[in-house]
Amino acid sequence: QVQLVESGGGLVQPGGSLRLSCAASGFTFSGYAMSWYRQAPGKARELVASITSVGGSTTYADSVKGRFTISRDNAKNMLYLQMNSLKPEDTAMYYCKALRISSWGQGTQVTVSS
Repeated sequence: QVQLVESGGGLVQPGGSLRLSCAASGFTFSGYAMSWYRQAPGKARELVASITSVGGSTTYADSVKGRFTISRDNAKNMLYLQMNSLKPEDTAMYYCKALRISSWGQGTQVTVSS
């Protein structure tokens, strides 16, 4: 069955960096576009970044453009999100998801606070 396991979250000060990872299994990872989403308390889940199946194209929410970088390693079935210049408003639970697959992982918590 499809499994998505996010990791790498934590508590970081404003201006700091984190690298999130997502380990995928149960489907042909290289055949699917992938995305990172986030959900802050009391807010709707929002799309943060997406990457095509072979990694040739990426898109970002305006709020993270220039600060976050999505990437993937199809040989390892891994998705990544490098987050730099973090702001308190980036605080949220972060999830990875495959396009056209309904499964979600458990998420990883990112907290940006001094």
